[in-house]
Amino acid sequence: MPMDGLTAGFAARELNETLTGGRIDKITQPERDTVVLVIRAGGANHRLILCASPNNARCHLTMGTYSNPLEPPALCMLMRKQLTGARITEIRQVGGDRVIHVDMDAVNELGDHVLRRLVLEIMGRHSNLLLLDEQDRILEATRHVNPEMSRVRQIQPGMTYLPPPAQDKLDPGTLTGEELYNRLNALPAERFSRALGDHITGLSRASAEELACRVLRGGEWPEDLKDACMRVADLLHRLPEMADARVLFGEGGEAEDVFPFPYLSRRTDMQRPCKTLSEALEIYYGSRDIRERLNQRSASMIKMLKGQLDRCQRKLAIQMEELSSAERMEEFRRMGEAINANLYQLKKGMTEATLTDWNDPDGGTITVPLDIKLTPGQNAQKYFKKYQKARSAREIAAQQRDKTLAEIDYLETMLLDVDKCVGESELEEIRQELVRTGYMKKTTSRKQQRQLPQSKPYRYLSGDGIEILVGKNASQNDRITLGAKPEEMWLHAKDMPGSHVIICAEGEIPQTTMKQAALLAAWFSKGQRSSMVPIDYTLKKYVKKPSGAAPGKVIYTHQKTAYMTPEEEEIKRIRLVEA
Repeated sequence: MPMDGLTAGFAARELNETLTGGRIDKITQPERDTVVLVIRAGGANHRLILCASPNNARCHLTMGTYSNPLEPPALCMLMRKQLTGARITEIRQVGGDRVIHVDMDAVNELGDHVLRRLVLEIMGRHSNLLLLDEQDRILEATRHVNPEMSRVRQIQPGMTYLPPPAQDKLDPGTLTGEELYNRLNALPAERFSRALGDHITGLSRASAEELACRVLRGGEWPEDLKDACMRVADLLHRLPEMADARVLFGEGGEAEDVFPFPYLSRRTDMQRPCKTLSEALEIYYGSRDIRERLNQRSASMIKMLKGQLDRCQRKLAIQMEELSSAERMEEFRRMGEAINANLYQLKKGMTEATLTDWNDPDGGTITVPLDIKLTPGQNAQKYFKKYQKARSAREIAAQQRDKTLAEIDYLETMLLDVDKCVGESELEEIRQELVRTGYMKKTTSRKQQRQLPQSKPYRYLSGDGIEILVGKNASQNDRITLGAKPEEMWLHAKDMPGSHVIICAEGEIPQTTMKQAALLAAWFSKGQRSSMVPIDYTLKKYVKKPSGAAPGKVIYTHQKTAYMTPEEEEIKRIRLVEA
């Protein structure tokens, strides 16, 4: 619900009050559908994000930092040319719908002042951000629409901009109680909130329920419809005075919704007040947008890793079968030796013979099948050849099995690392590692590369106030382990993929901190959902990285082992300082 028409109206009014008269100093485009404008207004710098993402389209001021491509996209280059130095003249909502106009006074190449307009259309998968000139001609857009995609409304540079098709709904900004009554009076009795949502522009289900709640203290059809419609119109006109942003949090502590004012139809004790609607939208969208984009970018990587893992599992099954069949090699040797020891008893043409087995300490016998076409000596040589072949096959299969098991361990580690990613930097480090090992191709296009800061590990604070570092991937594991002091404690899940964990303290470590660090080592490992996960711990000075070892691979000594059963609730109680 966050950016329905009602919320968009509050956002536009808030941005208009803050940014009108401001100068655009910088323009970046961190994503194909997202533009960030740095605007100097009121003696301060503000960062306005305009996002046309299908699932997270929005506009608000942001404090977040965004990584950018090494080469800016075409829209970004054009906006820099057209809008750098321009002044914001007005930010407004159009017709109560989810369409926001940002009007600017820009200077063209001839030095003339001209109108430039950014249009943000928040329409789900059809969301778009367009740059228009003074004649409403489209200069560029994040999403082009050709006739094959839509016969109703095309969006291409050079075309005249046409707003989204109008719906047969009432504009909440100009609505009168009489108009609403005339519209609803002809309807059969139903839920009042549903009728409001169906006939007033820009109302989501949550917003319509809130209006009905404030007017009727319930959603049923009112006995006095005209009075209810008058009160709805009056409430809509008073909305700008009610600005008091709230974030609705769920039982798990995640932001579930954003309200421009306290919603009486929802639990008020779960609504956290914010200074501005921008702050509330930042809380709601911040992690959600990053998580969804990470999921999109990591989807192909996860698919590749799982495909490689399946291939290795099939290969391992074949190798184990080969090892199993090679177990008969000793039997072949015994048969060959038994034939040689009893040549005087055998003749060509025999199908089998029961011979004394000189390898049996009890002097037992062994029944040997014979090839009737071969002499006894040739039969013996046949069994010795089978023995040699089986022995060679076992050695090769054992080597291949060990190699496959190592590859499975590596792939499982990579999958675990992808699951721990909370930012693009971590995902990019994993991609580079997969490129290094040949699982992915190196990116050759500079446009696909991104300027990403070095990723950071999880930073926790134990109940004793001691910092605990947890690596999210192999590169981070190397950095925190090699950067730790010799007397600091190092932890890792035993014999399974997992994070390196460092307790940033020397000397005697409190029991609470040790337990929490061990729980983190178990949680961020393959044994996350298991019980009694073995956790090795030792001082960092006993942890060594062999020359040429892959990232995250170490050897260690002087370790002790604790057994932990990680529970999500216990992990949540450990204070996370930096994700």
